[in-house]
Order: sequence, then C-alpha cells, then structure tokens
Amino acid sequence: MVMVLALQGGMAVGKTTAARYVAAHDPAVAVFFEDNSPALSNLQGRGLDKHRFADYCEIQRAFIQQEIDRYDRAAACPCALIDLGPQEIEFYTLFYPASIGKDWPVRQALAAELAALRRCRIDRTLFLQASVSVLQQRKEGDTTRDRGFFDHTVQHLLPAKERWFAAQSRVDFLPTDNLTQAETAAAVLTWVQRYQKETL
Repeated sequence: MVMVLALQGGMAVGKTTAARYVAAHDPAVAVFFEDNSPALSNLQGRGLDKHRFADYCEIQRAFIQQEIDRYDRAAACPCALIDLGPQEIEFYTLFYPASIGKDWPVRQALAAELAALRRCRIDRTLFLQASVSVLQQRKEGDTTRDRGFFDHTVQHLLPAKERWFAAQSRVDFLPTDNLTQAETAAAVLTWVQRYQKETL
C-alpha cells in the first residue's frame, strides 16, 4: 500500500523545518520538499505577468505540471511526505485572482489541468496552524528565506486557505502557537508515523 501525506499551513509556520526533521529521523519516509525550479525554468524569459489573465493561466499550467510530476515521484514510494503539493497549487490557482481583485474564469480556462491535478490523491494532510502574530515573529526570526509575498499571503489568502482545507476530507489540524519548532517537528513526525503504519 502506498501512503502519500502532505504538510500544509501558512508561510513561516514551520512546514519545511518539520519536513527536514522527518527526513532526518525516519529514513523510511521519502520527503519531497517544495521546489519551484522546474516551473520557473520553464517560464524563464517568457515575459509573463501574473496580473494578466492569459499570462496567469500559462504560469499556473507550468506550476500545475510541476506538482503533478512531483506527485508521481512521491506516489512511487511506499510512504511519502510532500511539503505543500498539489492541494496547494489548486488552492492558489483558484483563489489568487480574487485576492488581487480579479474575477477571472480560471476554473473554465484551466479545467483540464485542474482535473489532472485532482487525480493526485493525497491520503492525509496535516495543516499547521498559527496566528498571524506568531507567523510574523517566525518570519522575522528566519532571515535565510525570501518571504516578500508574506504580507499578501497572510492578509488575503491564509484565512480562505484554512476554510478551504477545513472543508476537505482527510485533513488534520495542528495548532502551533504554543509549540517550539522542535515540538512542532516532533508532533509532525508522530503524525506521519501514525499513518505510515497503514502501509505495513
């Protein structure tokens, strides 16, 4: 039996740190970190602007294909953990335009691509929750990553994202405001290993 798990949550909540912890402490779990280089390489030099509808669709096609390819690699493993993954790109594709005041027919324009993306079955998702103030503190404490999109994300996308995932099946939530990074990572490992047992 194959088990594909995913980590979700707001920017700076600690997903990647937790994924690294799982990779270091359970070699039986194949961890797939967020990596946008395939899509960015495909889009490089094309002069696309995500604030124009046609260009936005082209950009999202590249990111959707990137996530399908990553999922296919994960699904070839007995137990895999994906940092973000296909659910994230589906949410972003559908909800980003409204967050910048656009009413684009994205569902119709990308119907085939979204249908292919939804065939990437995530068996269980863990959504790491944190308040905006805690996310802000964690962002300021991590100077290793560029989070220029942070303010827009927490103000315009994160509330909708939490509601969207809460309406999905097979999603668990982990409040992290009162957890250290180490405690969060350990809790994520425990969650992964709970579902990993179903593959044995």
